[in-house]
Amino acid sequence: MILGIESSCDDSSIALMDENSLKLNYFSKISQEIKHAKFGGVVPELAARLHTKALPEMIEKIKPYFSEISAIAVTNEPGLSVSLIGGVSMAKALSISLNKPLIAVNHLVGHIFSVFLDKKEIFPLGVLLVSGGHTLVLDISANGKISVLAKTGDDSFGESFDKVAKMLGLDYPGGALIENLAKNCDGNLNFTIPLLHDKRLEYSFSGLKNQVRMEIEKAGEISQSVQENIAASFQKTAIAHIMDKLSKIYEMKKWQNFAVVGGASANLALRTKLENLANKYDSTLHLAPLKFCSDNAAMIARAGVYKYNKKEFINYKNLDIVPHLNYENFKI
Repeated sequence: MILGIESSCDDSSIALMDENSLKLNYFSKISQEIKHAKFGGVVPELAARLHTKALPEMIEKIKPYFSEISAIAVTNEPGLSVSLIGGVSMAKALSISLNKPLIAVNHLVGHIFSVFLDKKEIFPLGVLLVSGGHTLVLDISANGKISVLAKTGDDSFGESFDKVAKMLGLDYPGGALIENLAKNCDGNLNFTIPLLHDKRLEYSFSGLKNQVRMEIEKAGEISQSVQENIAASFQKTAIAHIMDKLSKIYEMKKWQNFAVVGGASANLALRTKLENLANKYDSTLHLAPLKFCSDNAAMIARAGVYKYNKKEFINYKNLDIVPHLNYENFKI
């Protein structure tokens, strides 16, 4: 089995996946959301302490499986440095003590494999990656080379939801809260779609966020109905922005297979729009189970299976944490 370890942000998670059948034999995840909520976002030092406490306890529970582990896959990039180091240190210790090979996994590559948890991966593949930290449109070639076709110049899609939620007086994380509010209203505020007539294939959510701030100031007292209208109008416009640029890229690439991944890919309104776009081009849309959209070790273990079969191992002495995404070395 492949042991997957994930600790790139505020979720501690481990998983055991059979490298032949892709059966998920063990999965555990401890979310830190409640601990960070009172601060309105992730506090790196707190995340590090919680990982340090959680990971040894989680590993203790899989001791009976140690003899069946073939390799250890761990997220080493990108992410919070103080969070990454917890998982990487644990993986190194296990690799040495169990004499098992190490596999370095890019967190975003892990998200891509979240749509292939129980089936063989398919490349070439187009990907929309939307999360609290990234908004990317990717083109993955048959040999696994990743090309970045579009990215955000400021806030990410998921981050903008969190910030709008905070402006509305809602808890962190705000994505699901905004989505739930939006279900109760069609949204009649005419927010401008960012970069609508701009030929550049890139995303920007800061201007939309500012439109929301101005609407909140104009409204004065924020009643439930005002919250719902702002949430629905914001979500509708943010998704329209995603789809505007993505539709142009889709027309050029005409992917046969397309995936949406990342924590924000759980947004059902976004999924509906993507299903319609995929149907228009008669392509297959690949979706991760809602349980595995956010950060988790199952996707890291699955990416580990892929790399294990290609014998892409790394010596523990050479396994470093890389907090920021290196686009030049971005590959499956």
